[in-house]
Amino acid sequence: MSDRDETGAAWRLAPSSYAAGREVEFALPEAPASRYLTMRDGCRIAVDVWLPQGVTGKVPAILILTPYYRRFRLREGGQGDAIPNAGKFVRHLVPRGYAVVVVDVRGTGASFGTRDSFRSPREREDSAEITDWVVAQPWSDGQVGATGISYPGAASDFLASTGHPAVKAIAPLFAVWDTYADNYYPGGIQLKQLAKSYDDLMVAMDHDRRDLLRNYVYYANPDLAGPHPVDEDADGSLLAAALREHAGNFRQPDFMAEFRFREDPLPYDAGFSSASFSPYSVRAGIRPDVAVLAVSGWMDGAGYANGAISRFLTLRDNPVHLILGPWDHGARCNVSPWRRDQTPEFDLLGAVLRFFDHYLLRRDTGLDREAPVHFFSLHAEAWRAAESWPPVESTQRLYLAAEGALADAPGAAGQDAAQADFAWGSGDGTRYERIAGINSTTYYPDWGQRQAGLLGWSSAPLPQDMELAGHGLADLWLESSEPDAALFVYLSEVEADGTVRYVTEGLLRALHRQESPAPDAYRTTWPFRSFSRADAAPLVAGEATRLRIPLLPTAWVFRQGSRIRLSLSGADADHAAQVPHGRPPRLTLLRGGERASALELPLRPCA
Repeated sequence: MSDRDETGAAWRLAPSSYAAGREVEFALPEAPASRYLTMRDGCRIAVDVWLPQGVTGKVPAILILTPYYRRFRLREGGQGDAIPNAGKFVRHLVPRGYAVVVVDVRGTGASFGTRDSFRSPREREDSAEITDWVVAQPWSDGQVGATGISYPGAASDFLASTGHPAVKAIAPLFAVWDTYADNYYPGGIQLKQLAKSYDDLMVAMDHDRRDLLRNYVYYANPDLAGPHPVDEDADGSLLAAALREHAGNFRQPDFMAEFRFREDPLPYDAGFSSASFSPYSVRAGIRPDVAVLAVSGWMDGAGYANGAISRFLTLRDNPVHLILGPWDHGARCNVSPWRRDQTPEFDLLGAVLRFFDHYLLRRDTGLDREAPVHFFSLHAEAWRAAESWPPVESTQRLYLAAEGALADAPGAAGQDAAQADFAWGSGDGTRYERIAGINSTTYYPDWGQRQAGLLGWSSAPLPQDMELAGHGLADLWLESSEPDAALFVYLSEVEADGTVRYVTEGLLRALHRQESPAPDAYRTTWPFRSFSRADAAPLVAGEATRLRIPLLPTAWVFRQGSRIRLSLSGADADHAAQVPHGRPPRLTLLRGGERASALELPLRPCA
């Protein structure tokens, strides 16, 4: 099946239909104008300006702020895409009447300076200065938008948070809201491989190590010859000087290890914490007239979909649109097991164009007459529309019962136990590879085999098709032999023929089990946790403790005759750090009676 936006009746006017009728009035220049802009501290930032050829009036600008090269230089006689990151936006938006300004953030590409952080606050300050320069140009109509996938998407949030009056619309695509919980410490558990993989990529780029960069499929073209110098740097000497400065950039594994607790300050800088590089912390600076298009996918890393949803819930005074599709990070793949092709067919660029046309060009696109939420239901293979999140507010509880059952009622008291297997892992075709820059095309192909050895509970066969839409919740009563544990809960569909399909998962470090009200800067519809040092509490060995573990959101149709299965692991050796180190806990799940563990799902019968 396809993820095309015509599947289902979710839109009054599908993005692809809008894009098909949108005129293309201008041409894309062969190359941009490229120059340095000098920041307040003297740091020189490289920018490319792509202007529509044939335009006679002033135009709005779209900023893309990236650490992944604004543009590559090609070897003499070489061929290939010199703008693999920003190119899709440049090629789509410029001929349709937008200037696109692509920026090497400080310490990257051809820009000078060093990076002191992942999404450094200094980059946020730079973005406001760059916007000042943009709106002062003779071609500018005084309006600015911003977009990008992943890091550039979050940079869009940061730009808007400066409160710059020219910023009217942002489209953060596949972008975190909270770098701690959405990215590096989901559930308070460190993703050990992610920091290393990202560091390898950034060393390859920031140090112009082409031998290393070609290990990444996105940059495997041997004709890519490092960052492109700006126009004034004819002999490349300025680029060489900038690259020498990049040697002082922070290193991601060392840097992220400083943030064991969310919003815990650095020992050498009391004002700097994980909040400093998370958009939620500066959301108060986003003016209520700034329009937002938040996009993510059901297999978008360890929590990027949560980030898109929290952005939607938090910026409730803004015009906000939310799209959640059957995609991995960046929509590189359609992840549905029932897909027709692994390449997504949804017109994401059409959706982005319609959004900017509506809020920057002030066209009557019909976007204001669409539902604010659109999501793709897997196995139904159709788009749905909703007026709010969650789309399904009622929930169904299934209780852990004897003999590995999930039952409609709690039943008699009992327990199931297993020791955490620190060698068990979820594999390498998972939701985690793509956010580490690793190419993935097939997801959880061996899930039936991998989950077979886990502690688990299954429902009776479903009497009818049921659709899950939203966040599930594992509501568990647990005893542990150790004062801490990492808990991974997995939701699967066991089809009538025995095929087991991964649906979603949730994870939580027991140390961080305490819940608290979600703050205004970070609204959720799932249990919120501070992940702070003050709220962290070891378990008491052998003492029953209640832990509510939210599952990552999804929309999925369980077919008639299938069983719903909940599985539990105390480790994911392929992605997460051990908890506690070298001391695999014995985990006992209580069921029935007054301590009835349960699985809570937002389910509704299919029409």
